[in-house]
Amino acid sequence: MDEGATLVTGGGVPEMPAELAGGSWVQPTIWTGLPEDRCGRARGNLRPVLPHPPLRQRDEVIELANANDYGLATTIWTDNLSRAHRVAERIEVGITWVNSWFLRDLRTPFGGSKQSGIGREGGVHSLEFYTETRNVCIKL
Repeated sequence: MDEGATLVTGGGVPEMPAELAGGSWVQPTIWTGLPEDRCGRARGNLRPVLPHPPLRQRDEVIELANANDYGLATTIWTDNLSRAHRVAERIEVGITWVNSWFLRDLRTPFGGSKQSGIGREGGVHSLEFYTETRNVCIKL
């Protein structure tokens, strides 16, 4: 790849049924060797791709995650629930999934932080988010 990455798996266009064939589809993709300051790491990535950096110490991983301008969501995969709680508390995102992805109760708040948006949707949090309060003062 142009930026020095090594493709591990994916990267192509999946075969889709005829009714979906005209879409912009990308296979789930993993690559290694990509410099951390490249666009795939530095911007919010809403594609099924994973630039996999070398394994690091926990504090360095958290610092790297928080250095991103975006903060919609993250996943933590671990067999240590105490560690998951400690890491989730320190990562600056709107939602953290532990040992899962895209699993949530629609009554709970959902929304990003930093440049991934403001406000929360879901449950009573949506009422305030979608309400435009107005004040009319009249002196008679």
